[in-house]
Amino acid sequence: MKKVQELVSFMDESSKREEAVDISRASFITTLNIISNILFSVDLGSYSSEKSNGFQDSVIGAMEAAGSPDLANFFPFLEFLNLQGSTKRMKFCTYKLFKVFREFLDIKTADKSLRNDPKFDSNRDILDALLDLTVGEEAELDYNDIEHLLLDMFVGGTDTNSSTLEWAMAELLTNPATMAKAPTEIEQMLGLNGFVQEPDISELPYIQAIVKETFRLHPPVPFLLLREAETDVEIFGYFVPKDAQVLVNVWAIGRDPGVWENPTRFEPERFLGKEIDVKGKNYELTPFGAGRRICPGLPLAVKMVSLMLVSLLYTFDWKLPNAVDMD
Repeated sequence: MKKVQELVSFMDESSKREEAVDISRASFITTLNIISNILFSVDLGSYSSEKSNGFQDSVIGAMEAAGSPDLANFFPFLEFLNLQGSTKRMKFCTYKLFKVFREFLDIKTADKSLRNDPKFDSNRDILDALLDLTVGEEAELDYNDIEHLLLDMFVGGTDTNSSTLEWAMAELLTNPATMAKAPTEIEQMLGLNGFVQEPDISELPYIQAIVKETFRLHPPVPFLLLREAETDVEIFGYFVPKDAQVLVNVWAIGRDPGVWENPTRFEPERFLGKEIDVKGKNYELTPFGAGRRICPGLPLAVKMVSLMLVSLLYTFDWKLPNAVDMD
């Protein structure tokens, strides 16, 4: 809640200065700070700095390197050549991120007496909880495990959430009728001088429909994460051999005319009065995956995107700069 309010304050200051807002960057910094406070109890992004102290660029760089097509994925014998340079870029970005993680680990472990202080329990974050699992004879984690887990959390949770908010705002700005309905629903529930709270989201069905429609058209990870077949298996007449890597094209499923009416149109109304959700039970809408490997960040992601979206729509009237062509 505090970080979203900081986002609104930044937008307000930009509005008063009559400056255009880069929603992508602003939402990324908000998301980055939410996750960094959950993990480390500090902000790692700043709205006033151009590159968010380099941390933002490293997170985006690691995600782009992981998602870039690479010939070695199809012809493994080419891996040592690193033809596209993605391996080198990934190593460079992760090295910079690990360096930051190691600094936080060193700070947390420098004075062990602090961890025995009764006041310590009231200020614990996820890193403290992870460090608890590194002590004792039967330690469940080591520092290397923690560093890689933190990497997954940042790379998997920052750009994905901010890009979803950016797509939602882009679709709303190009669909004025839909844009007009959203603030009306919020104002009917909160009034003109209310303050958006997290529990309010469940009382806003049209906002929830906008978020679902955004995930349908613009899933943050279009092919989900790689799966691998444990055994030879036949699915709907297709033979999938053991050890084959499987990609689930949720982008194509979300635009399939056999599943959705007017699949390329942004129509949140299609979800009103229906039980379709993003939690992995409705296979036509699985931006977070499904089953045992469903994204563990799903609850936080839906809350973050919804809360940022509601706060921005409730507080401001939006329009595109004259020079912007959304096509």
